[in-house]
Amino acid sequence: MIIGLTGGIGSGKSVVGRMLADLGAHVIDTDKVGHRVYAPGSEGFARLVETFGSAIVAPDGTIDRKKLGAIVFADAGRRAALNAIVHPLIFGEIMREIAERRNAGFTGHIVLEAPILLEAKGTGLVDQLWVVVAPPAAVRSRLVSDRSMTRAEIDARVAAQLDDAERRRHADVVIENDGDLASLRKVVEAAWKTLLD
Repeated sequence: MIIGLTGGIGSGKSVVGRMLADLGAHVIDTDKVGHRVYAPGSEGFARLVETFGSAIVAPDGTIDRKKLGAIVFADAGRRAALNAIVHPLIFGEIMREIAERRNAGFTGHIVLEAPILLEAKGTGLVDQLWVVVAPPAAVRSRLVSDRSMTRAEIDARVAAQLDDAERRRHADVVIENDGDLASLRKVVEAAWKTLLD
């Protein structure tokens, strides 16, 4: 089975993804796939620089994600332009990685950890959609402490995303991340057990 794992920024998707990997899933982190599709020298890199200008290139020659983020999270039109470039490239790379894993003999569940799976209309890639949700105060606290984001940056990111109520409407499974790690692990293990049953 292919499971789409999604949720808002700071909800705890990556933590849940690591727990699922520990349980035996092959996890594809679409953020990492995204980095690959616009690595220096790639088609994605060339198209991003052409669209957003050379100011988004960091001194080390890679795309400066913070600069790019500041542009696209402040302007819905620019965000749509970014998505039109990177989403098809990311989906192509995901399909290649799934085929590679299956051809190598992996028969277990595959998890696509994808922050904007719903927004990118990527649900056709998955058999089930799992949504991670967390209380807004916990999300803000996590983003300030773990990513050093300002209140304005957090507000811009949250405003650019679907809200949790909309995500829940599409979910096959909702993972409530409203306690400590041990509680979260129990919720994830219970959801995983339904797949094994």
